[in-house]
Amino acid sequence: MQLHKIISVLEEMAPLAYAEDFDNVGLLVGNTNQEINGIVVCHDALEEVIDEAIAKNCNLVVCFHPILFSGLKKITGKNYVERAIIKAIRNDIAIYAIHTALDNHKNGVNKIFCDALGLTNTKILIPKQNFIKKLVTYTIPENTEKLRNALFEAGAGNIGNYENCSFNSEGIGTYKGNENSNPKIGNKFEWVQNTEVKIEVTFEKHLESKILKALFNNHIYEEVAYEIYSLTNSHQNIGLGMLGAFKNAVSETDFLQLVKEKMGCGGIRHSQFLGKPIQKVAVLGGSGSSAIKNAIAAGADAFITADLKYHQFYEAENQLLLADIGHFESERFTKNYIFEYLTKKITNFAIVLSDVNTNPVQYF
Repeated sequence: MQLHKIISVLEEMAPLAYAEDFDNVGLLVGNTNQEINGIVVCHDALEEVIDEAIAKNCNLVVCFHPILFSGLKKITGKNYVERAIIKAIRNDIAIYAIHTALDNHKNGVNKIFCDALGLTNTKILIPKQNFIKKLVTYTIPENTEKLRNALFEAGAGNIGNYENCSFNSEGIGTYKGNENSNPKIGNKFEWVQNTEVKIEVTFEKHLESKILKALFNNHIYEEVAYEIYSLTNSHQNIGLGMLGAFKNAVSETDFLQLVKEKMGCGGIRHSQFLGKPIQKVAVLGGSGSSAIKNAIAAGADAFITADLKYHQFYEAENQLLLADIGHFESERFTKNYIFEYLTKKITNFAIVLSDVNTNPVQYF
């Protein structure tokens, strides 16, 4: 199977457009036309994982964290990043990273986190901003259904739990063609006044070229009148972190014991106990200190994340319990999710879940 076909499946699971701007996701090593004979799914594409791929006759490594995050000016093998890249290139092994593309997905890292803890009624903690655009176009009534359905098929009209959403209003359109025109209705130099339908739909910004292609291919007019606007609306189904709740409130000690057991923590660093029950919980897999204020604003009783610094524990401000469970631990089930998704979508193909524990943090 060629790599670009596998990438299409990976992008269905976690569209690269969902990733944060600072991130480095997608194909890091390899060629999209490369023939793939097996896939290793891992958390971090370390040299040991490349060795595992070689041993298991796999030439694609799908990792959560990008092994290449910032630019390299030299590749001499002096550190773990360069050694992994050199070995991958020497052995013709492609590397594809997912990271925040899956972090921001409604069914991604933080939903997996919530499910592991048994949290329900989940929703995105920090909805993504500046991600929605709006298309406005005009056509004759006879063309309306065909055009609208084509826009829906291209991905327009999805709002939260609803699809095929649009607003349609009727009015009068006018035009007059010049000597180079070829109007569908009327003739050159003729002033035309005609009933038209105004169609308005929203779409995710990365779909713009696909939406415009559907518009031009299905519109009846020679010259298509349309407008595209960038909206400031938040996207409620894309974003960092997640908020959920236990069916019944638990004590702070029972809460931390549950988290430790479910997430396999070597230890939990936490802020001071407040003596109040825990029911509403915010989570953010990986480094999530930037979301402490969001968790407080959302009314969470506790916020679970990783990589908190000393002074950031003060930011709890006696309003919630902060729990740092470790970076790897907060994302530990992610590679299993990727593996299960790929095995369902790509059948009768060698897909291997890595045996290598890439967590660099050990507990004494």
